[in-house]
Amino acid sequence: MLTEELMKEVRRLEIRSKRRVDDVFGGEYHSAFKGEGIEFAEVREYEPGDDVRTIDWNVTARAGKPFVKRFTEERQLTVILAVDLSASGVFGSGAKSKARLSVETAAVLAAAAARNNDRVGLIMFDDDVRMYLPPSKSRGHVLRVLRELLDAEPAGGSAGLNASLLMLDRVLNRRSIVFVLSDFAGGLDADNEPEWASSIRRLTRRHEVSALTIEDPRERSLPSVGIIEFEDPETGRRRVIDTSSRRLRRRFEADADRHAKALETILRRARVDRVPLSTDRPFIDDLLGYFRVREHRR
Repeated sequence: MLTEELMKEVRRLEIRSKRRVDDVFGGEYHSAFKGEGIEFAEVREYEPGDDVRTIDWNVTARAGKPFVKRFTEERQLTVILAVDLSASGVFGSGAKSKARLSVETAAVLAAAAARNNDRVGLIMFDDDVRMYLPPSKSRGHVLRVLRELLDAEPAGGSAGLNASLLMLDRVLNRRSIVFVLSDFAGGLDADNEPEWASSIRRLTRRHEVSALTIEDPRERSLPSVGIIEFEDPETGRRRVIDTSSRRLRRRFEADADRHAKALETILRRARVDRVPLSTDRPFIDDLLGYFRVREHRR
């Protein structure tokens, strides 16, 4: 993509992302995540129902009547977007690929963070960590995040997920909100955990981690369209199958179900929220529902 064309697309994506944030879930994002602490706001007279533990005894003694301290939540957060750029992202059975769904979702999250004056960082990976942008909150930095997302082309495998999680655990000095956007492709077995499972558990000790699992409906079930050739985008392996075979379609669906259950088990053990996003439905609805659940939990 040419630089001028890329910048035009960055601007379009920025406008669309801000509009979605403003119109749909700006408030929900703000309410869903806690700040890093509380800070003193003011002292005011005691009112019936106030917690007696908040009484400021020094002021009370001087004034001759009870006063309480008020605190406000320190809102500023650090948000990290960990985006999978492995070759499996090129797949999409409809108008949108999994990679495009990841980009648009990450862009909206970046815009939501920027609107709330939060710092935003970006790490992208395929076979390894492809690039890392330390968190910042300037408008120029957010535009850089969007530009890097749009300019990236899916390639290679997904082994970089583990490397990315280890790197984030090493470089993030303050508590952060980490969104991992990945299809978590590859065979999974809940009883034989992948390498990244222990890394994500380690990351959750100091940070809040949410897994936005990128899916396509054709990865869950096959249509009966006769003989077709499949190619694994990450390994290049090709295989010809007959989709008219009911037995084959059932086995495919069973394998997909086992993968989903194994992923769910691994994330649950790590205390990581899972938010399924699919190329065949608006991701905004899924994010909005997740933010409301988090707000209710708080």
